Amino acid sequence: MLRRRRKTQVLAEVPSPQGTPARLGALGRAELEAYSGLATAMAGSSAVLLTGPAKSQVALGLSAAAVAQSRRVALLECDLATPQLAGTLGLSATPGLREYLLSEAEVSKILQPLVLAGPAAGRATEPLSCIVAGEPESAPVGLLDSEHCDHAIEKLRHAYDLLVVDGPPLTENPDSLRALAELTGTTVVCGKRGEIPKQLPLPVTGLVLTG
Repeated sequence: MLRRRRKTQVLAEVPSPQGTPARLGALGRAELEAYSGLATAMAGSSAVLLTGPAKSQVALGLSAAAVAQSRRVALLECDLATPQLAGTLGLSATPGLREYLLSEAEVSKILQPLVLAGPAAGRATEPLSCIVAGEPESAPVGLLDSEHCDHAIEKLRHAYDLLVVDGPPLTENPDSLRALAELTGTTVVCGKRGEIPKQLPLPVTGLVLTG
């Protein structure tokens, strides 16, 4: 069922990235300031699900800002149908979450550290732990709405101060989004003004508006 969005809180407004970062994970100072405010707003959450047109941009920005606040952070890509994180960050595309959920890879094989650059690196005590989606999956809902996925997310929530989930898009099977939303407890929709639909397939905690 679609839910009409009414007076949903705007948690942050973040500027567009200025050019291509010189190193992976680098944020400009204006971006870092905006994402730091978002990270502070998320301080009471151990896990957050991001969806919407700018979900991946915000997932990386939030993760970098939280790492810069000396928090232990894991970034988990759950967009199994159209994975992009590995290509964006220059990480190995496999194995990833899909392979783990199919019992084809152990946890130790899918965790990839990312050392941040720029202002975000200043107070970081550990690298960002990344788990990419793995090989594209044509029917992701069966994997995401499974006990194996439940256990994986619970383990990550307990192992890190913050788990950032780069979730499926709003156009994905709503069962995938709802399953992840139940596990994280915090759902944020990200995108430019006018891009975020007025009706959403699940309740949300707030919005992040991008430039």
